[in-house]
Amino acid sequence: MPSIFESLKRATELLAANGVAESSREAASLLSLAIKKDRAFLYAHPEYELAADEIRAFDSFVDRRASREPFQYIAGKQEFFGLEFKVTPDVLIPRPETEMLVERALHILDEHECTSLCEIGIGSGCIAISILCNAAGATVVGLDVSAAALEIAHQNAQQHGQTDRIKLFKSDIFSALTDDKFGMIVSNPPYVPENDIGGLQIEVRDHEPRGALTDEGDGLSIIRRIISGAPAFLKESGYLLMEIGIDQSSRVVDMFDPTVWQEPELFPDLQGIPRLVSAKMK
Repeated sequence: MPSIFESLKRATELLAANGVAESSREAASLLSLAIKKDRAFLYAHPEYELAADEIRAFDSFVDRRASREPFQYIAGKQEFFGLEFKVTPDVLIPRPETEMLVERALHILDEHECTSLCEIGIGSGCIAISILCNAAGATVVGLDVSAAALEIAHQNAQQHGQTDRIKLFKSDIFSALTDDKFGMIVSNPPYVPENDIGGLQIEVRDHEPRGALTDEGDGLSIIRRIISGAPAFLKESGYLLMEIGIDQSSRVVDMFDPTVWQEPELFPDLQGIPRLVSAKMK
């Protein structure tokens, strides 16, 4: 049976040959997952021989990663805002920059009497559930056009004990709502322009759900629909928070009717790119 040292060497070479960056680190992560041991064990016991079932699991994981499937889908989980979330190819992988949206939402909840939220495109539920885990008394209505994504969000709500504070509905933007009114609407909508999809990392372009990435247009159509539709479902002085893409900030700000909204605020990510827009109704 191959040892840890031999297995890591072979996997590192295969991953590197298929364009996987940091192939040695990725190989170690995959092996840790396959044999259910931490990385410290790998380096302390290079002579450890893999059992047959560990070899099968590791080979499968390496083949999947060599095809550029994201590690998070192979592991089936991703950390976000200090919490662990189940992820599958039915949902986007939570990203660090999206934590800005949670932080801003929590700040508003702390400063204002605003406990009812709606999330458009809830996906894995990482945004809404992170808010609920850090804001006592808040409730969420989560909407998504994907039934498969809603099931993942439900499972994550169960995992974090939040099923009694979140309601999930299949909905195209606001279509499932009637006379609902919320203190805040949040969204990380599909904002990648169709023409930019080809330039994304293979892991994103070929494996993450396309409908959660792009509107198949200029990247602004879903944002435009959310901004125009939000006032009907917001309470007086309610807030709209959205993640937006590179070079979209000025066009997004122009979408807010100044007779309806106060001046929108933009918040940059760590690279200085305006990543979050926050607007309050008059």
